[in-house]
Parts: sequence; C-alpha cells; structure tokens
Amino acid sequence: MIWTTLVLAGLVTFFTRFSMIALLKKDYFSPRVKIVLSYIPSAVFPAIIFPAVFLNSTGQLVFLDNPKVLAALAAVLVGYLTESVIATILSGLGVLWLLIFFI
Repeated sequence: MIWTTLVLAGLVTFFTRFSMIALLKKDYFSPRVKIVLSYIPSAVFPAIIFPAVFLNSTGQLVFLDNPKVLAALAAVLVGYLTESVIATILSGLGVLWLLIFFI
C-alpha cells in the first residue's frame, strides 16, 4: 500500500509539472515576459546556495573557520573565468575536500 501511494504521488507530481512544460506553447508569452522569466534561475539559485554555505546545523551564520565559504569563493572564481558548470562544481568540491581533510 505504501509503495502504491508513493508511486501515485510521484506520477501526479511529475505530470502536473510536465504538463506546464509540454502543453504550454512558446509563442504564448510576449518577448518581455520571456526576458523576465529567463532571470528566475539566477534569482532562485542564491536562495538555495546561501543556507548550505553560510548556515550551520543550528541555523547560525558562520563565516570564520568555515571551509564552505572558501570553497564557494573558489567555485565562483573558476565559474567566472571558465564559464563551465562542470569545472565550477569540481573546483568547489575539490577545494572543500582539501580544506576539510588536510586543514
């Protein structure tokens, strides 16, 4: 019963989200709306990343002795210089792992 409920909930969630992508016509939006909607990922991404980098498990801001801050700065620098998502992720993870394991 639990697996049936999980599968049905997953299918309902998938089809409600997929329907907006598949059924919505690209010509429906004006060029102005398309430009505004193109900024949504840039606005949402910092809201997702900020808590993971700057907040500890109790919800307090941590800047000093936080290896995630240096790793995020390194990733931002690599991302700016290379414009490669893979290089940005790998550099951020690499710096974080080096800081955690060797310092």
